Amino acid sequence: MTKVVHAVGARPNFVKMAPVIKALDERPGFSRSIVHTGQHYDPQLSTEIQNDLGFPAPDRFLGVGSGTHAEQTGRVLIAFEHALIEEAPDLVIVSGDVNSTLGCALAAAKLGIPLAHVEAGLRSFDWTMPEEINRILTDRMSQFLFTHSPEALANLEQEGIEAARVHFVGNTMIDTLRRLAPAARARVAWKAHDVSEHGYLLVTLHRPVNVDDPDRLDALARALAGFAARAPVVFAIHPRTRARLESSGALHKLLETGVRCLQPLGYLDFLSLQGGAGAILTDSGGIQEEASVLGVRCYTLRRSTERPVTVTHGTNVLLGEDLSRIGEIELSGDRTPCMIPLWDGRAGERIASVLAAAYAAEAGRANG
Repeated sequence: MTKVVHAVGARPNFVKMAPVIKALDERPGFSRSIVHTGQHYDPQLSTEIQNDLGFPAPDRFLGVGSGTHAEQTGRVLIAFEHALIEEAPDLVIVSGDVNSTLGCALAAAKLGIPLAHVEAGLRSFDWTMPEEINRILTDRMSQFLFTHSPEALANLEQEGIEAARVHFVGNTMIDTLRRLAPAARARVAWKAHDVSEHGYLLVTLHRPVNVDDPDRLDALARALAGFAARAPVVFAIHPRTRARLESSGALHKLLETGVRCLQPLGYLDFLSLQGGAGAILTDSGGIQEEASVLGVRCYTLRRSTERPVTVTHGTNVLLGEDLSRIGEIELSGDRTPCMIPLWDGRAGERIASVLAAAYAAEAGRANG
């Protein structure tokens, strides 16, 4: 029996890992333990999304909480190492590029436990992004690198990663979207915010470059208020972003101008808002992907993206960091869902097939 530890910690991890857990649970010869680091611990960012996804209850909760990048990564590394010593797994699976991803990967590597990275090979080529550091280091330590787009394969090849370690399987986040899209559509979540379908701009912003500098945050609030003068704006605000908006007084300005400022939403409600939006403004990587599959116009407030397939094959437009370009956003009810290779809802099954074959072969060598 091959024992697998699935490491999750932040909202995107649950979305990406759910299809992998389900697919491996259906395979004979695997047992599993789920470890939740507690990087995201707000109910909307953790408990509620687990409920929406039907995510299995974690076997361990490490409770690392928030802090600086170093503090958070360090606490994950220490706590996850203790968990691995007690669990003694044959394989650790991590996903994405958050601090929990790197902390768990480091703990596994230092204990000599094989590591699999779901969503490997993404590169923004922007070293000011903490996520870029996390994903590159995690890839270097992984024995199984599961990629979801052709450019990820090219990135890993250029970095000298052996081809035998790399497997193009598709996008597990889209597995989850395709499974739950009908339930999300049925929620018609925009009605709760007094906006019409395809008639509003959905906003989500949380990256330090956009929200940590008070002057830029104030300018961003003015730009959103200006857009709200011509069309409704629905702003789903991350707790970190909300704290900065409150401390600067910008949150009050947004509310005064009619911007609908929401608490973080569960997976189904937010997916419903995405599908009903006329356009999306974001700095999130996953939302670029989801918008492309939903066929919704997406405008990314960043100078680069680690997901260029959403630009070349999807609906994504990079605005750079020029806030004046928010005025260029156009709302539309047109829907042209993008058929990106292997984003077909079966990536989790492909990952399970690769791991089943690898560990069957290993068992055969051990018995031979």
